Amino acid sequence: MVALLVLWHLGASLGGLGAVPTPVEVGSAVVLVIASDAVWEPLGITLAGWAISLVLAVVVGVAAGFPLGMNRIAYRMSVFSLDFLRTIPALVLVPLVVLLYGSGLQSTVLLAFFGAVWAVTMQAIYGAHDVDRVARDTFRSFRTRRRDTITLLLVPTALPYIATGIRLAAAICLLITISAQLVIPAGGMGEQILTSQLGGAVPEMYAYIFLCGVLGVAVNAGFRRLEALALAWHPSYRKRSAA
Repeated sequence: MVALLVLWHLGASLGGLGAVPTPVEVGSAVVLVIASDAVWEPLGITLAGWAISLVLAVVVGVAAGFPLGMNRIAYRMSVFSLDFLRTIPALVLVPLVVLLYGSGLQSTVLLAFFGAVWAVTMQAIYGAHDVDRVARDTFRSFRTRRRDTITLLLVPTALPYIATGIRLAAAICLLITISAQLVIPAGGMGEQILTSQLGGAVPEMYAYIFLCGVLGVAVNAGFRRLEALALAWHPSYRKRSAA
């Protein structure tokens, strides 16, 4: 990282990177943006869109993935549609979403939700598929109630998969939220990047890009930590802790 920063500084100072500012100028712009309180309102808008879309993706993904994973016939009938829909880039739907909902929070939430829901859905399906057959047959032989089978067998088996899907969805929601705010624009950090670019404030533009990167790293690290805490009882995580 130090070598990359040095190369970046030398290239920008000598003019080899065009209009790209030096790391010192970007760092100064980051400090000025934070000190001027100009970042907090856009950050709040971005986090609001991210959180709403993530909650919707988790709820819908789990609700759709569990039944499909438990019923092989339903999964085979829907697998083509799932594979087709999850390959569609969310930003392709920008014209349609803006036409229906305008350039507001609803549009960014819908786009981020569409891009992230498939990660949770597919992980929920994989988790439901991974139930041990011996354990499932044991539950059946004891004529366990369906509710207990779901809560005591299916959910504990699928939780590691769902946790991975939620962590992936969190990153996808953040990426699409910021990207949508750039394209539409709809406020937030993405619009600040676009506004700084159009205004010729290149160091400020890179400052907002840097802050978006820090936000992404923080979100991923936070969800990894939550995943480790929530699944500390699972054998795979106990092995990691022991190692």
